[in-house]
Amino acid sequence: MGYKIAVIPGDGTGPEVVAEGLKVLKAVSEKFRFKYQLEHYDLGGERYLKTKETLPGSVLNELKQMDAIYLGAIGHPDVKPGILEKGILLKIRFELDQYINLRPVKLYPGVETPLKDKGPEDIDFVIVRENTEGAYTGLGGIFKKGTPDEVAVQEAVHTRKGVERCIRYAFEYCRKRDQKNKVTMCGKTNVLTYAFDLWERTFYEVAKEFEGIETDYAHVDAICMWMMKNPEWFDVIVTDNMFGDIITDLGAMVQGGLGIAAGGNINPDGVSMFEPIGGSAPKYTGMGVVSPLAAICACQMMLGHLREEKAARRIEEAIMKVVKEDVKSLSAGKMGYTTSQVGDLVVKYIVRK
Repeated sequence: MGYKIAVIPGDGTGPEVVAEGLKVLKAVSEKFRFKYQLEHYDLGGERYLKTKETLPGSVLNELKQMDAIYLGAIGHPDVKPGILEKGILLKIRFELDQYINLRPVKLYPGVETPLKDKGPEDIDFVIVRENTEGAYTGLGGIFKKGTPDEVAVQEAVHTRKGVERCIRYAFEYCRKRDQKNKVTMCGKTNVLTYAFDLWERTFYEVAKEFEGIETDYAHVDAICMWMMKNPEWFDVIVTDNMFGDIITDLGAMVQGGLGIAAGGNINPDGVSMFEPIGGSAPKYTGMGVVSPLAAICACQMMLGHLREEKAARRIEEAIMKVVKEDVKSLSAGKMGYTTSQVGDLVVKYIVRK
């Protein structure tokens, strides 16, 4: 039987890039002799427009039985913002307790970064984002809507359990990476004093259990500046849901753009979901001009999580060859190849002896 993998191609260019990821998955599974079974789900904007369904309970129950979830993109121009994001993405993260959002920020040789005088030796760090709490829980409300006295309240929730398990994961991941052996906490202790007092106290308490790992703290605004000026300072950054959402997109630009940035929504003891972090890019749908490398990187992360380490390394090596030797740019329409052709190039390097 092998691994049971749920596939959610999603909206826009999602199905195109997922197709290339699955092409790579097939090639690497044949080379390293592991089996898998795919279950496809038509979650996304088109289904919502037809049925008004986002994520049916029956589908959610099936997802809970999988070994991993492979996602393309969620977002449709004809669906009001927030409906699909809350109804599918956040619901999967919360219901499957995917409490870690893991974002490697790694610049490969051959990929351009907008940072002057920085190269692959300077940009190789990981952002660990708390993924199920903070301002994204949906708590709050609106009072006297549409009047001059309107009040909007959006509450951020931070629990000791949620904060501690996220921080502990960051330290464990840092130890596993065994590079700079440094964990930086990103917060805003000078303004968001209640939430980040909890974060800071927990951070230094957990740190005591990890001898040999250096600790550091920076406000989120300083993190943004230093990611631009001195990305080489960072090894593992740990932060809350909202700040993590922001700085991971900044990280994507640092590593060369959304065409190569992937992430994982991790439940270390359950079902995890892997995806390219770029959106659905509806204006490019069906044109075959977007980079599939982010989706292929997501496939690589998924296999690493499933402990198919040799297969994951082979995919990364193939991606590195493609960006160094073949594609001209990761921008849509400027790769020098079609979406499918880039997938073929990755496969070529995987199967080559």
